[in-house]
Amino acid sequence: GRSQAHEEYTTEAIAAAQSYFDTLTKEEIEALTKSIIAGLPGAEEGYTLDQFIQRIEAYKHLSKNDLQEHLISFLEELTPTLENVEVRMCIHPDDPPQSLFGIPRVVSTAEDLEVLFERVPSLYNGLTFCTGSFGVRPDNNLPEMVKQFGDRINFIHLRSTKRNAQGDFYEDNHLEGDVDMYGVIKAIVLVMQQRGVDIPMRPDHGHQMLDDLKKKTYPGYSAIGRLKGLAELRGVELGILRSLEENK
Repeated sequence: GRSQAHEEYTTEAIAAAQSYFDTLTKEEIEALTKSIIAGLPGAEEGYTLDQFIQRIEAYKHLSKNDLQEHLISFLEELTPTLENVEVRMCIHPDDPPQSLFGIPRVVSTAEDLEVLFERVPSLYNGLTFCTGSFGVRPDNNLPEMVKQFGDRINFIHLRSTKRNAQGDFYEDNHLEGDVDMYGVIKAIVLVMQQRGVDIPMRPDHGHQMLDDLKKKTYPGYSAIGRLKGLAELRGVELGILRSLEENK
């Protein structure tokens, strides 16, 4: 049933994409192509469309298990050095947490993390908990994931996204969208209290607003928009901390 539903969605999505593509001008197609390529690792070097296709083809023979085993092998080799110099790694989840151009993903769900941490159990094999990336998938329960993997979270990206009926997503205000930001921050506060540490975080992505409208900024990384998000997130954290104190 699930595979059939996925196939129907894929067919529908492809048809919708083709319909949209057919309406584009040559200039709009070029802009779309550049936007897609610019978001890929290594694209700063300036991929052409042919080079991009070649890069995708190079991964065609790899399965999810292949990529997972490669990652685990890398971490197994690295972990003794991490422990020796006391550096805590923090892997960022897949963004987006689903297959991209046919390439499988290996850090997208709680199940993926369970495999990674069972195979490489050292606590120096840690996690960047990005609420935006994990939050794109409706099967990820973010507050529960914070509780489950709290001893491995070494960095936090607080960001919210919103899914639509087709499974696409877009950026949303930090306290809105599909991410239960209150639940996530409460879980993080409890983890920090249990571990006795302050976990570094950042308000990930933000509006381009006020003076930033006149500046050239990397999309999502304007200063004022993220400061707005930081103020909102700190307010939520303070409210949770005071509530916990009052209920002791």
